[in-house]
This record gives sequence, structure tokens and C-alpha cells, in this order.
Amino acid sequence: MTEHLTTCTLCEAMCGLVVRLDGERVTRIEGDPDDHHSRGHICPKATALADLQHDPHWLQQPMRRDGDTWTAIGWDAAFELAGRRLGGLQRRHGRDAVGLYFGNPTGHDHRAVIGLGLLQTLLGSRHLYSAASVDQLPRTVTAYLLYGNQARLPSPDVDRTDLFLIFGANPVVSQGSVMTAPGMKRRLKALRARGGRLVVVDPRRTETAALADTHLFIRPGTDGLLVAALLHVVLASDCPADLEPLRARLTRFTPEAVAPATGIDPAAIRRLADDFAAAERAVAYGRMGISVNAFGTTITWLIDALNYATGNLDAVGGAMFGRPAVDLPTFARLVGQAGGFDAPTGDGLPVFNHERPVAGLAPALESGELRGLITHAGNPALSLPGARRLDRALAGLDFFVAIDPRINETTRHAHLILPPPRPLERDWYGLVFNALALREVARYNRPVLPAPHKPDSFAILTRLARGIVRRRGVAGALAGPAVGLLTRAVTPNRIIDVMLRTGPHRLSLAKLAEHPRGLDLGERQPGVLKTPPAMTHPLLLADLDRLADTLDVAPPPLVLIGRRTLRSMNSWLHDSPRMVKGRPRCTAQLHPDDAAAHGLESGDAAIIRGDGGEIELPVEVTDDLMPGVVSVPHGWGHGRPGTRQPVASAQPGVSYNDVLDGTVWDPISGVSALNGLPISLAPGGRRPSPAEPPRR
Repeated sequence: MTEHLTTCTLCEAMCGLVVRLDGERVTRIEGDPDDHHSRGHICPKATALADLQHDPHWLQQPMRRDGDTWTAIGWDAAFELAGRRLGGLQRRHGRDAVGLYFGNPTGHDHRAVIGLGLLQTLLGSRHLYSAASVDQLPRTVTAYLLYGNQARLPSPDVDRTDLFLIFGANPVVSQGSVMTAPGMKRRLKALRARGGRLVVVDPRRTETAALADTHLFIRPGTDGLLVAALLHVVLASDCPADLEPLRARLTRFTPEAVAPATGIDPAAIRRLADDFAAAERAVAYGRMGISVNAFGTTITWLIDALNYATGNLDAVGGAMFGRPAVDLPTFARLVGQAGGFDAPTGDGLPVFNHERPVAGLAPALESGELRGLITHAGNPALSLPGARRLDRALAGLDFFVAIDPRINETTRHAHLILPPPRPLERDWYGLVFNALALREVARYNRPVLPAPHKPDSFAILTRLARGIVRRRGVAGALAGPAVGLLTRAVTPNRIIDVMLRTGPHRLSLAKLAEHPRGLDLGERQPGVLKTPPAMTHPLLLADLDRLADTLDVAPPPLVLIGRRTLRSMNSWLHDSPRMVKGRPRCTAQLHPDDAAAHGLESGDAAIIRGDGGEIELPVEVTDDLMPGVVSVPHGWGHGRPGTRQPVASAQPGVSYNDVLDGTVWDPISGVSALNGLPISLAPGGRRPSPAEPPRR
């Protein structure tokens, strides 16, 4: 029996783990009580690493599809096939004929992050897509507009604040998002124990809201109106000179004006604004609920502006910026990823950092502009709005390469699947999430187990790129050997090591390898911003007129919101037996008044219809939701023909995104609106399995 110290790579929390092995069999996974970052915290997802390691359906070698038949082939043959087919498409139809899409797990593998940058550059296509435009894109766009670099991301100093104001986030379940903070329940209880206050604004009484001193129900999609009203009150009494243009644009956003739309009493809005401004240390924070919104960028900006106006930006106890061992903003700038806008697409979608919003992916496939596709660690047939349309369009590709471990809802359409190593079979450095940790940390872990006969993510991506370049034409054939030399010399760990040695803490990868629990580099310090932020950027100020127009719009009678659960990670942990055991979690939660109005009770089947289609699923009646709101978790909808996910298929659920048509987006960032869209509700034709009672 042996023990290995490592890091959980499934979410942003970066929890330290103790993995126990019997030979190469994982027998137990526990939180490491001596880890200075996570201090023993662990959530159920970490234990699923054992299921992933021993999953018999995790592909071990490339798979080629001919019709409905999958055949295993060797790695050399796979890269030859991919290069010939994708390079041939670019040679005949131009660089833009082949696109690239990558999903959230990419950010948890430093080799994949660096490899994708090289693949993107060598592919040379304008068709670059990622899960960012159904996730955090407003946050990075706002960082670029205000601070000049999309990687300059503030996160709340939870452990030192006196008032923590949360909009549309559930960190007790997520452990933070754009905020690396394991053990959030413990941190929030500590906040209240030291006399601080927690305020949550959310249309659902989430696990985080259940711990709050104050929970304000808000009508989905109206958070921007509320934050504008808070700023209206704050700036009326004390307005910094550089915020005067903002104060002048907020005259319509009085608490009394926004109250009918938000559903929040004007007196409560004024009281919250006064309390926030009066607190010695306060911080406002928002995530998915405000991000995937038609005003996602504007709301994110207004939250930053509220922190700035009250002296809580780049300040202890407020929204702080990290000084990570690898300076992420500098790294982003050096590799051309600091941000910036390109010309919009033909259908008016903004293009940020050379990336197109996923709202344009299905149209590009349907038009034939995109003939080939590469996906990495994503499942867009489930995770993107308008998913049914996209699912049909994926089936029409000339050639599709998926870098993925499973035959799932998306990869069943691939012509070739290239499986990466399992999480415990790869080394790890927190390139992205160290920069978001509430305390400065640096950690490097070697693989717990070997990855026999399988290239790592960087090798897969760069060999794929070399094969495409060689097959693209004469110039590509000549450039191919040079590209090969480059990718063999400039490895991810060499890049990380150089950045560590030149970073603010002057470390090295070898030194970190000697400390498998990582190094504690101290508390975050203020003063990271060397120049004043562009807090009144014209693009953002102009969008306040669009926001003000919503004051006079009657709210729809029923709207849909998402829901995150502790034992899910988007769509890809549902093939872990321990993650799906128990009663079904893919349910529609609704308020008792709405249930009664539609003749529904807990356990009944309900049909939810939206502009993109309809789904049928069991009902949970709960007063944890405000009236007029239905909540459905995302990431479900398994069991489609051609997939090979037996555990997930046994409890398939339905796809949230099958209700949406994907035509509503934020015009600044291009992020798709997923929350607060109108739906209708009707009784279903069957009574499915009993729903799990909601936890309060």
C-alpha cells in the first residue's frame, strides 16, 4: 500500500488530496489535512477520480468511426489520418474550413492550455470557439476593458471582508468560480463568526443563501438593474471624480424605479447600499447567474464599479488581484492572449480575443463554411444552447476529430477520437487557478500513476497540428519539420519553469516538485493595479441605455434558470457510479404557487417548452424558489443512440439546453443568455421516478 500527495483537478478549488494505492489500484482518496490551501477539504467529486481511473469505458487508444462501427487504430495511424483529412480540407477550402472548440476541463491541464495555443496558431482558422461564451466571458471581457488584460481578474477577499455580497453564485457548491476557495462553507461561517455579514441575491434559496444573514429573492435577469440602483444610491452621496460620467447615466435607476422589475423593495435596496458603503471592508461578487445573461458584461462591470466606488477594489477585504508565481497577465500578454476585439461576424456576433461566440457555431456548420472540426474536452451537443440544432449539424461534418476519453453525445459524431491520459496519469501545475486563489499558492504535482502507451495532451495537440500543417500544401510540407523541432524544444514544463524563475516569487519547477503540498506564498496584498482602471469605458456606459429600456418591459409569467449540484461537473461525471447514485437529481424545481396553478405535485412529470424545444422531467415543489421561476440543472440528457456511457445512460435526465434556441446573447461579449428566458409549463404524460427532496 502506497500514498501519494496530489491535487484534485476537477474544479477550480485545487483541493489537496491523499491518494492511496494498492499496486496501481486506487483504494481510497481523502482530503489532505496538512494541505495549507484546502486544509483537508474535499467534496464528493474528488472521490470520483477513482472511478475515472478505473472506468472501463475510458478509451485507451484512438478510435476510428466508419458508419456506426468503431475500430481501434494506432497513434501514428490516427495522426496521419487526422492530418490528411483536416489538412486536405484546409488546402481545398481555406484555413477557415476547419474549426476548433474546447471545453472547461482544458483549463485544468497546463499541458492542454499551452498545446491548444500552438494548435490555434498553426491551424490559422477564424473559427475558434470555447465554453467561455456560455460561462465566464463577461468576466474576462470586463477585465480587458477596465484593466487592460483579460487575465487581470479580481476575486473577493472572503477571509478578511466584513460584508460579502453575492449575486447569482453558489460558492458553497462550486467552491468558488473565478475564485479559488476550497471549503467555502467553513469560510462563510468564519465570516459570520467574526461579526461579518453575508448577503445573497438569488432567485433560488441556494445552499449558500441558506447560510446568509440576508437573502433577497430577485427576478432572473434583473441583477443589472439592482446593481445600478445600488450605485445610484452610493454615488449620490460620495462620487469619485472619475465616476462622474457613470453617476450621470444612473439617474433612471432609482430604487423605486427598479423595484417592480427586480421584485425587491426599494427600502431594502437603499438599506443594502448604505450598509455596503458604510462597511469598513466589503466586497461584491457575481458569477454564473449574472454572467450568462443578456447584460452579462454590463452587470459584471457594475459590480466592479460598486467595489471601486466604495474603496473596495484592489483593497484588503475587497476585490483583490493576485501576484501568482507564474504572472498570468504577463504570460497572457507574451502569448498574445491579453484580449482585444476583432471585427464582428457576419451575423453581428462580437469576436473577443480571436474567439467567436458559440451562438455562431451551428450556423457556421449548417452553411458549410465549417467542414472540419476539432473538439477538446467539451460536449457541446449537451452544453450549448440550441443543442438539438447543433447535434444535427455535427452529423454533417466532412471530418471531425474529438480529443476526449469517451464516446458521448458529441463525440459519437466524430470520425476519430484521440483519448487523453486520465487525471491521475498526468502532472499538474495550476497555471490558471493559482492566479485566482484567495491566498498566494504555487504547486506542482507529478503523476500519481503512469499513462502507458499514451501521449499527453500537449503531444496530442501538437502532433495533430503538425500533421495538419504538413498536409496543407507545399509551404506546410516545408514548415512541418520546423514545427516539429519547435514543439519538441518548447515544452509546457520548460515554459512554466521560465515563468516561475522570472515571476514575482522567483521559484522553479524543480523546487515545487520537492514540495508536493505546494508552497504558501502569503496573503494577497493590495496595490496590484499600477494605473487607474478605465471604469467608465464608453462601450459600457452606452449599454446602460439598453439596460434602462428593460425598466418598462413587463416580466414574463414564467422563466427558466439553471442549477448546480455538488455531485455533478457539467456533463462528464455522470458516468461515475458514486456521482449518480441515489434518487434522480435532474428535476424541475418550482414554487408551490406555480405548481398549484399548473396542477402539478412533487413527483409528477412536467413539460417545459421554450423557443428551442421541450423537455419532460419530474417536478420538485419547493419554496426555495421565488414564484414565476423554474430551476433545472444543466449537464444531463444522456442515453442517445451511439453513445457508450452505460452509467450515465441508466439515469439520463434531460438537457437544459434543448429548451433554448441560442439566439439571445450579450451584444458586448457575445455570451449566450441561459438564465431568465421565458418558458411555458404543462403536466407531462407520465409519472417518473420520485424526485429527491430539495435540501434546505
